[in-house]
Amino acid sequence: MRGTGRRIRARRNGRVGGSTGPRAAGSTGLTVLALLMGACGATNAGDAGGAGDADGSAEESFSIGIAQPVAHPSLDATREGFKEAFEEAGVEVDWEEQNAQGDASTEATIAAQLAGGGHDLIATIATSQSQQVATATQGGDTPVLFMVITDPEAAGLVDSWEEPGGHMTGTSDLNPVDDQLELITRVDPSVETVGILYASGETNSQVQVDLAEEAAEELGLDLRTATVTNSAEVQQGVESLDGVDALWIPTDNVVVSALESVVQFSQQRQIPLFSADADSVERGAVATYGVDHHAIGRQSGQMALRILLDGEDPAVMPVETAEDHELHVNPEAAESMGLEIPAEILESAGVVVGEG
Repeated sequence: MRGTGRRIRARRNGRVGGSTGPRAAGSTGLTVLALLMGACGATNAGDAGGAGDADGSAEESFSIGIAQPVAHPSLDATREGFKEAFEEAGVEVDWEEQNAQGDASTEATIAAQLAGGGHDLIATIATSQSQQVATATQGGDTPVLFMVITDPEAAGLVDSWEEPGGHMTGTSDLNPVDDQLELITRVDPSVETVGILYASGETNSQVQVDLAEEAAEELGLDLRTATVTNSAEVQQGVESLDGVDALWIPTDNVVVSALESVVQFSQQRQIPLFSADADSVERGAVATYGVDHHAIGRQSGQMALRILLDGEDPAVMPVETAEDHELHVNPEAAESMGLEIPAEILESAGVVVGEG
């Protein structure tokens, strides 16, 4: 249902400033030294909210751990955007980056390692890895900044979107599921049945499927779903959806990590493939209204900087989401699946794969 998705997305935006929390300490010794040297007006680095200025203020340096469950373009772009926010702020960071490579037991090991690593902050990417870190850090005081969680409240990471209530806050990449399903009918009005493949263990995917069911009812579409437990099952899972008019893949880490097998199936069966994330359009899906994961990574990094430099408390920092969604289309992918994208949709697209 269109309204449902937008209500969820509307639950963030507010930012809370001036709250209590772990404030980065200033360097008193350096300030005294600066005064002795006659440098008037030396500024405490923690109150300055950034790295050293031209007046000789001391630089801030932090230790941050990053936990990522699997490598694929959207998550990688999120991580790089997060790190870029610190580079742009001129803040020095000692990074510890861990990737579970799709293994659940490794996710738990990574969470335990980072929880005991003495970091100033832990950043987590995607739902399953964030849940593992939440468990590993429970009862501690290390702030955790999660990224691209479709519904952090449903995932049990926060009390609410507006007031997380603990040591965790972050960003959501909740995509406009209603608009994405409507886009399928605009690109191909003959579509009546849409198949959805997702991982049964992905909470974020179940949230999207629930929204898709509501949107499908409004659009008069029938949905068929299939679930997998790991990337090795994706080929078999998509084959069970043979006979649908179109496929739609949510922002599911397991399925997206094996997207090539879904693209190949769609080309062989001439069943157009649509996605929830823009990177999948680059890799062979037809179209989507997508989130810029690099941009939301930077947005997440800016939230982390407010925690570390300004002393903001994650407990009262509302979960944030991307402000805009851009239309991405891939005409060559559409042609390979027996479909031509209408001219009016091509003209309105923000990104046309293969052009420019």
